[in-house]
Amino acid sequence: MNPKALIFDSGIGGFSVFQHIRQALPGLDSCYLMDNQLFPYGIQPDQVLIERIVSLCRKVCDQQAIDILVIACNTASTLALPALRDALKIPVIGVVPAIKTAAGLSVSKHIALLATPATIDRPYIDQLIEDHGQGCQLTRIGSSELVKLAEEYWLNDEFCEQELAAILSPHLESSEVDQMILGCTHFPILSEKIEQLFPQVNLVDSGEAIARRVCSVLQDLGYNSGHYSQALNQHNLLATAPIADKEVFLSTCQRIAPYQSFNII
Repeated sequence: MNPKALIFDSGIGGFSVFQHIRQALPGLDSCYLMDNQLFPYGIQPDQVLIERIVSLCRKVCDQQAIDILVIACNTASTLALPALRDALKIPVIGVVPAIKTAAGLSVSKHIALLATPATIDRPYIDQLIEDHGQGCQLTRIGSSELVKLAEEYWLNDEFCEQELAAILSPHLESSEVDQMILGCTHFPILSEKIEQLFPQVNLVDSGEAIARRVCSVLQDLGYNSGHYSQALNQHNLLATAPIADKEVFLSTCQRIAPYQSFNII
């Protein structure tokens, strides 16, 4: 029997992480839970989010017999990981901005963190810089608008280059930033577009590191990836509110995994 992972995000950003997990573990069963009712998380009160994330994840873990939980959302990770680990008996993996990686790659010693307003000024970001910044200057770029831009591009193939440029140009155009951390799982969706506008900046994504961590944890639990059955793979989608264009959404999700069901919880 294949192990089953729950991938959680406020929207479709978690698919950018799940793509890496799928590449590493194509036989892993999955459930993708999207809390679109409260999207975007970057503008919601902290305590509301913590209680909601724990409640939703605990409910689905119990119903779906989940073996490992991946919080594929930076805002949710910064807020709810301790509470989730207290509430659940399974491993919980979160997303941490790859400041250590970016600092190690930087030549100019000027790096940027692109994240939501709810992530950008967290004390733990200061701690990451202190622990792993290697003397780098950090520019913080907080944007909820960019999250919405990524959703539109992923779901409808609609993109406004001027809007992207207006958000990033003030921070990148005349600076010495040479590494930018994508501190929201929605932002890798826009990687190509960002690279076209700012080719001098290298983008640092934590998706591959998360996939490696999932592989390691499942091995520790006794699951040998060589024995997973892709023929019997099970993938399902859950959302907390109806989708405006369900057919387009489901068609787009099929690019990530062969989803067999979609339900509102």
